[in-house]
Amino acid sequence: MSVQANAGVYKVDNKPARASYAERNTAHWRRNLIVCVFGSFTTLVSLSMLLPFLPLYVQQLGVTSSSSVIQWSGVAFGATFFGTAITAPMWGHLADRYGRKPMLVRAAIGMAIVMSLIGVAHSVVELVVLRFIAGLVGGYASASIVMIGTQAPRDRAGWALGVLSTGALTGNLVGPLVGGFLPAWVGIRGTFFVGGAMIAVAAAAATIFLIREDFDRQSDAKRHVTLNAEKQSTSNGSILFALLVTAMMVLLANMSIEPIITVYIGQLDVPTNHLARIAGIVMAASALGSMLTAAKLGALADRIGSWNVIIGCLIATGLAMVPQAFVTQWWQLAILRVLMGMTIAGLLPAIAKLVRHSVSENKTGKTLGYLQSAQFSGQVIGPLIGGQIGARVGLHEVFFVTGSLLILCAVVNQWAKSRQTKAQQLRDVGQLA
Repeated sequence: MSVQANAGVYKVDNKPARASYAERNTAHWRRNLIVCVFGSFTTLVSLSMLLPFLPLYVQQLGVTSSSSVIQWSGVAFGATFFGTAITAPMWGHLADRYGRKPMLVRAAIGMAIVMSLIGVAHSVVELVVLRFIAGLVGGYASASIVMIGTQAPRDRAGWALGVLSTGALTGNLVGPLVGGFLPAWVGIRGTFFVGGAMIAVAAAAATIFLIREDFDRQSDAKRHVTLNAEKQSTSNGSILFALLVTAMMVLLANMSIEPIITVYIGQLDVPTNHLARIAGIVMAASALGSMLTAAKLGALADRIGSWNVIIGCLIATGLAMVPQAFVTQWWQLAILRVLMGMTIAGLLPAIAKLVRHSVSENKTGKTLGYLQSAQFSGQVIGPLIGGQIGARVGLHEVFFVTGSLLILCAVVNQWAKSRQTKAQQLRDVGQLA
């Protein structure tokens, strides 16, 4: 295959090359961003609103002992993340072949159906299986990242992904609040039907009728070579690996406190009858901080470079973890979690932007799928590691270990940045020659 350029018009095998996917969807990406933010918010509200009453539902399904209730609740909660981690690369690959919109529609409809089925579960095993299936067939937020990451212009991608992240974070924050009062109105089982209907109407219908996409299987699903793509593409797998590991570590660090937070707060002289409420506030604190800064830090990545934002945020988040081990009041922990959320918010949009522009256009969906898989793996692994360290070493050590891992990630990303810079310099010298 030969590539020629003449007066700015690129040709592949002496035939005019069609405009790239991002160029053809320039008129749609802002509209699609609004719909994806709304859809991500809605689906994540529906998925997270079960948190306050999940143990109660497990009890309704026949589990009696308190230890078993806790164990099954943890398994049911993590099953969705595990399922999404498995299938995210596959859905991303299919998005490259068949378009991004079909994947959004598939995720919304699949989640609406499974969410409703959870409301008719007869046993705790069925609950876990259905939560796992929700992860396998769902992933609306993941599919949204693939669409916006491939449609947004390079100089606006960080901001767009930051806005999308804000919508998802808001959904995770609002969901448990909704789940706190909705069962009193419609019952626990009825809450799942409401969640399914919410996804069907707000996410699926909006996606089907409002999302616009110009996808051409003849060109977008096949290898599409242009001079610009050759300049932007990199075959350095070690850089991509560093970014994927970093994405996993971000969620691992954020979730590592989840298994110990109630016990840790209990050691801060919080009355037992207020423990659950205070723990919920502290859990939500990091999401609140991230909502405040996600879009701003995404825009900052567009201005000063994604690598700089990633390295800076990793160092700041790692340092913000340490004082959490020395708090004496619960409100001190909440404030520190807000600050940590503010610094951690810039990481995932900046990582997604770098991953998006590190591979050729026809592989972006699959690669961003791997990124989502890494993130959800962190959500599964983080609570496991935090629980083990808290039980075997000590609660304070959880903060020291996760903070140290984030600082180590900053060093790895500085190395990856240097490696990419040198590779770009070599390409520039080769083109000048």
